[in-house]
Amino acid sequence: MANLICLSTVCQRGIRRCSLTSLYRMSYRKPQTIAAAQRTYSTKVHGLPSISPLVSSVEETPDPIPTSVKGTIPTWIRGSLLRNGPGKFEFGNQHYNHWFDGMALMHRFQIEDGQVTYRSRFLSSDSYKQNSERNRIMVSEFGTLALPDPCKNIFQRFLSRFEMIKSTDNASVNFVKYKGDYYVSTESNYMHRVDPDTLKSKQKVDWSKFIAVNGATAHPHIDPDGTAYNMGNSYGNKGALYNIIRVPPERDGSTDTLEGAKILCSIAPHDKSKPSYYHSFGMSENYVVFIEQPIKMDLFKIVTGKLRGKSLNEGIFWDSNQETIFHLIDKQTGKEMPVKYYTKALSTFHQINAFEQDGFLMLDMCSSDDGQAINNFLVQNLRQSGEGLDEMYNTMCRPFPRRFVLPLNITSETPLEQNLNTRPDSTATAVCRTKNQVFCTFEDLHGEDLKDYGGLEFPHINYAKYNTKPYRYYYGCGFRHLVGDSLIKMDLESKKFKVWRQPDLYPSEPVFIPSPNAEEEDDGVILSVIITPVKDKSTFLLVLDAKTFEELGRAEVPVNIPYGFHGVFNSSA
Repeated sequence: MANLICLSTVCQRGIRRCSLTSLYRMSYRKPQTIAAAQRTYSTKVHGLPSISPLVSSVEETPDPIPTSVKGTIPTWIRGSLLRNGPGKFEFGNQHYNHWFDGMALMHRFQIEDGQVTYRSRFLSSDSYKQNSERNRIMVSEFGTLALPDPCKNIFQRFLSRFEMIKSTDNASVNFVKYKGDYYVSTESNYMHRVDPDTLKSKQKVDWSKFIAVNGATAHPHIDPDGTAYNMGNSYGNKGALYNIIRVPPERDGSTDTLEGAKILCSIAPHDKSKPSYYHSFGMSENYVVFIEQPIKMDLFKIVTGKLRGKSLNEGIFWDSNQETIFHLIDKQTGKEMPVKYYTKALSTFHQINAFEQDGFLMLDMCSSDDGQAINNFLVQNLRQSGEGLDEMYNTMCRPFPRRFVLPLNITSETPLEQNLNTRPDSTATAVCRTKNQVFCTFEDLHGEDLKDYGGLEFPHINYAKYNTKPYRYYYGCGFRHLVGDSLIKMDLESKKFKVWRQPDLYPSEPVFIPSPNAEEEDDGVILSVIITPVKDKSTFLLVLDAKTFEELGRAEVPVNIPYGFHGVFNSSA
């Protein structure tokens, strides 16, 4: 998302050294779309209810308020569920166009002794402050171009068209942790260090002040020793690079933020003028796995967007003619492995897990056969009703959980044109096309009945104990609407799943919390924030037994919350 905003900014330093004419010639290729027959859809639906209130502006609740607990919330849960997402979609008479554009609203559900309190606060970003002071959209976001200041004269407004779009610090995607501190993050070069108790912003942090990247994802991976890995792009006169980032766990003092961060490896895109968009990446015990997918960023369109009066999302497109490439980077040496793994065109936003076993790397992800969905999440689309809403949903390709099996021991002696996947009961394939190219097909991590629930996204596992390791269970949201409308627990051994679903209730990404002295993988609870468009101020925090998927309790809070993105549990136990 904000990778594009960052790109426009850094073009002043890097790509501006290329002529726009040469960039255009280097970059132009007519985008293609995938044939409808190749896409994987869920069961068609009719009569979808309107969810317009779930993408509407709300007020913040900066002081903690009590909730009303129904059922029982286990007393061993001690800590806070922190969540992030858009909470304000307009300033004055100007409205944001895209769901991703809304101003970051942070939420905190504090759980202690079976009771819950709630508070929320808008991130005090520069973007939020500038917009609020002028009561208009002053800073461009992913799908919204800030209009010229009407207080300027005609000549000044004309010249402003030639200015580069400034990078946003509207960190609305996730809570992330580096060196023990919490940050809110989007995908630009800016994060905000926040107090997890008060939700107040403590410091604005710029990735580019520490390493030569122009942003980073909002989904870092963490090793058991606290070392964090992330990815971010850089742009220069030779085009774009994908960079693997490593942040050490140690800190030198209270003011230490990203000191010591290093670029572990840089990867050249398949097409330097049209690098891939990515939202996250995979990580096993020994490898970082970067998925170069055919969701492409047209640098020429992005650089010239403001001049043409176009928002940044207009520079992103789906190229179904390009294969997806998996790049493996050794975490110890920082070297990119010479073997590249290919598969058909697919799109992915979130990986489930990755682990190595018996000479193979298993890469599990939620993916779909079409990458055009990112431009479907316009606010006006999400606020549709009736036949228009049904049509929007039924024409979208749905994400499903899938596994790729990547053989690691490829040598000059490896036979060509035969399936190298020897794992029993696995239907995935991996075939050497050349000594450095392996073409892969996936196996489904679900049964056919998952299609009745709209596929699955927002995956979560018992991360602390099973990330980078063989595992059995994952959790996620079913999407029988444009947003999640059910919670799902999948058993990888049986491909059977359990479901929590109730009419007119829309759950957030599930977060797993292990119980004290847990012995089995699913000993614990699932936390999810439930919202509804049909009843005012009827939000509640849901607590499910992760093993049985039965409701243990809920904490009702009299506030409205828009549908958000991601969050974490900050334990105080």
